[in-house]
Amino acid sequence: MAMASFARRKAYLLTRNLSNSSNDVLKYSFSLTSFSRGFASGSEENDVVVIGGGPGGYVAAIKAAQLGLKTTCIEKRGALGGTCLNVGCIPSKALLHSSHMYHEAKHAFANHGVKFSSVEVDLPAMMAQKDKAVGNLTRGIEGLFKKNKVNYVKGYGKFLSPSEVSVDTIDGGNSVVKGKNIIIATGSDVKSLPGITIDEKKIVSSTGALALSEIPKKLVVVGAGYIGLEMGSVWGRLGSEVTVVEFAPEIVPTMDGEVRKQFQRALEKQKMKFMLKTKVVGVDTSGDGVKLRLEPAAGGEQTTLEADVVLVSAGRSPFTAGLGLDKIGVETDKIGRIIVNERFVTNVPGVYAIGDVIPGPMLAHKAEEDGVACVEFIAGKHGHVDYDKVPGVVYTHPEVASVGKTEEQVKELGVAYRVGKFPFLANSRAKAIDDAEGMVKILAEKETDKILGVHIMAPNAGELIHEAVLAINYDASSEDIARVCHAHPTMSEALKEAAMATHDKPIHI
Repeated sequence: MAMASFARRKAYLLTRNLSNSSNDVLKYSFSLTSFSRGFASGSEENDVVVIGGGPGGYVAAIKAAQLGLKTTCIEKRGALGGTCLNVGCIPSKALLHSSHMYHEAKHAFANHGVKFSSVEVDLPAMMAQKDKAVGNLTRGIEGLFKKNKVNYVKGYGKFLSPSEVSVDTIDGGNSVVKGKNIIIATGSDVKSLPGITIDEKKIVSSTGALALSEIPKKLVVVGAGYIGLEMGSVWGRLGSEVTVVEFAPEIVPTMDGEVRKQFQRALEKQKMKFMLKTKVVGVDTSGDGVKLRLEPAAGGEQTTLEADVVLVSAGRSPFTAGLGLDKIGVETDKIGRIIVNERFVTNVPGVYAIGDVIPGPMLAHKAEEDGVACVEFIAGKHGHVDYDKVPGVVYTHPEVASVGKTEEQVKELGVAYRVGKFPFLANSRAKAIDDAEGMVKILAEKETDKILGVHIMAPNAGELIHEAVLAINYDASSEDIARVCHAHPTMSEALKEAAMATHDKPIHI
């Protein structure tokens, strides 16, 4: 079968049905109806007001301005970029990279003929590099606001009405911002655990873990999700003894089971310890460190685990506190997420919500796509986001990236499928750079060869996954990828070989 042609792809774009949606997935029709409301309030009224300047909010504001809409963005932090840029995605990746460089210098450089008499960590310098990156990027967004003529108000916004937001500005003043359409993009906050008080000193959230003044001898991470494993990796590389406590029977429950097992083994080789099926029932911070009381998730004998620092990483919750949602009647679900329709409109006309405050994966790039689609609807155009096709990445080393269905999910659907795998141990580039841990796994429908899911564990999996994201968005087959010429030698050849293994047979294994 030849590769999908341009004509086939064009026909697909014109005819694909966007109405097939699961409970948590928003797929958007091509209807051009707009939900904007008009109020006669003079020239001060905005077409769009965005509450929140994180990835979803600032992208929505810029896109709205680019579409010719008068736009104001309100941000309480006084620095744009939200949690992601200020105390999340960006600073954590800076520390992951810096700590990886240190770890490589200490443990791997000699194998490549690069030797040092000694190597040491300068933690203040490492933190300064992180802070510099964050500062440059936040100022960069302010520059984009000026370029696109987005009005920026620094302060805490709350609804007075569906068309008015009162802002307590960071300089102590107050102003009222009016808008025909108001988008809630306030993101999420750290989820707390019963009986554990975060003080950002001994017991820290991810925010505190990004700003420790010294390397803890013993670090306990409560929660084996993306954030916990990434921050555990940072401090583990720098010398901490890291133990991860997880209530569930496995790490990263959303990950493909086969890949998860390989991933856990890789982390264990890096001396990360895991206590699964375990819950924290109490903490004692009266001494120099922290003592945690643990017991099996199913109940049983209690044990004690000591640490210098405890990182609570049990997920995140929608942040809507103080917005005045109840005042204007915006409905939320039982876990606090704002309920929206397929056009991001709440039950209150003219009020929209995007990103972490609504259902769907709590990811910065998902929020950005929400923001673009939302303002496209407001502008009378069409928008589209498919949460089944949003990639996820764990930025450890090796990284793990995925898009689409896991093998467990495919089995639940009852679809006949094929699996193709290829290890990086058989990839020439990975062997050449002496970093060959990991694999590519592709799941495809047996009858049509349509790709259902792709899972990659590799040093740069977060970059490699996007070929698969594009393929899945165009309903490509594994043969489509298998027949594309990939440059040699590259890590991406492993994806091609896995596609060949799915469709027919690989060459290099």
